[in-house]
Amino acid sequence: MNKHYNVPNNKGFFGKFGGRFVPELLKIKLKKLERHYNKLLKHGFQKYFYNEIKQITTRPTIISEAKNINNKFKKGKLYFKREDLNFTGSHKINNAFGQALLAKELGYKTVIAETGAGQHGLAVATASRILGLQCEIFMGRKDIQAQKENYKKIKKLGAKIIKTNHGLEEAVNSAIKHWTTNINTKYYLLGSAVGPHPYPLIVRNFQKIIGQECLKTHTHFNTIIACIGGGSNAIGLFFKYIKHNNNTQKLAVEACGKNKHNSIFRNPKISILHGCRTYVLTNSHGGTKNKHTISSGLNYPAIGPEHAYLHNKKLVKYSSATNKEALQAFKLTIQTEGIIPSYESSHAISKAIKIIKTTNKKVLVNLSGNGSKDI
Repeated sequence: MNKHYNVPNNKGFFGKFGGRFVPELLKIKLKKLERHYNKLLKHGFQKYFYNEIKQITTRPTIISEAKNINNKFKKGKLYFKREDLNFTGSHKINNAFGQALLAKELGYKTVIAETGAGQHGLAVATASRILGLQCEIFMGRKDIQAQKENYKKIKKLGAKIIKTNHGLEEAVNSAIKHWTTNINTKYYLLGSAVGPHPYPLIVRNFQKIIGQECLKTHTHFNTIIACIGGGSNAIGLFFKYIKHNNNTQKLAVEACGKNKHNSIFRNPKISILHGCRTYVLTNSHGGTKNKHTISSGLNYPAIGPEHAYLHNKKLVKYSSATNKEALQAFKLTIQTEGIIPSYESSHAISKAIKIIKTTNKKVLVNLSGNGSKDI
C-alpha cells in the first residue's frame, strides 16, 4: 500500500490544488456537507452504497479483450473495462446514484446537476426516479442539439431541464448560481471530480469502484488508460492502483479538438475555476478557452484538482488526442469489435491503439460510455 498517498488534507487540498474558493455562505454549507458525509462514512455508508448500486446496475462490469483489434495489429493486447454496459450507459451512474443516496440521507427533496454529453444528466434523472427525488438538469443549447437522444430521455424521466448558452462550462456556471440561491432546499449533484471540497473527494469515493474491480481480477496490465475532462472516470480507474503502489503505467487522455494547442498541459496555467485551484485552459486574455472538441463530455476547460496534483507528482502521465484521432478509434472499434464507444472513450482508445501497434504491452482502457448518442 502507498501510505504516503493521503490526499486531500483536512482543508481539501491536493498539495497546492483544490480547496474551497467560494463565498462564505457556500463555504459554511460545504463544511456542513463534509461533516455529515464523514459521519455517514463512519457508519458504513460506502458499504451501503456498494450494496445498493449492485441492485440497479451490472457490478462488477466485465473486462473484455478486443480480440479483433489485437488480431489486426498482432503486437500488444487491448482490453476494455466495460463501464458502457452500466445501467444508463456509462460510468456516470456510479457517482450519480451515490450522491443521490447521500442527498436523500441528508434530507433533501430536490437535486440539481449540470450535464454536457447528457450522460450525467441521464444518470442523475434515473437515480432521482429510483429514490423519489425531484431533479433539475442544466444543459447547454449546443449540447442539447448534439445530444438529442439523451436530452429526450432526461425529459421522459421527468427531470426539469434548464437550457443554458453554449456547453458544459456554462451549464456548470448556471447550476452553481442556482444552487447558491437555493442552498438550503436543493442538493448540487456535481458530475465530475472538480469543484470545491468535498466534491472531488466524494466523486472519487463513488467512482473508485472501477479500479477496485480491476485489481480484484489479479490481471496485470502494463498500462491503464482513461479519457479526461474533469476526470471522474480517470480517477475512478487510477485511484486504487495508486494506493496499492502498483507499477502499472497510468495514462489520461485529454480532448484537444482540432489541434494540440487546445491541451491544458501544453502550457499549464494555474487558476481558480468553479471553486477550486487547478490547471485551466486559458486564452490570451486570461479567460477560459473552448476546446472545440467533438466530445461534449470532455469539453471542460480544466481538470480536477487531484489530477493537477498527480500531474505535478508524475504519478499519472497526461496526454491528448485530436478530434481526428478519436474519430479514427471510434470507427475502428465499431468496425472490428462491434462495440460503439462514446466519443469520450474514443480519445482513450486512440492512445491505446498507438501503444499496442508498436509494443507488446497489455493495455486496459476504461470504456467509460456507450456511443449510441454520438451516431
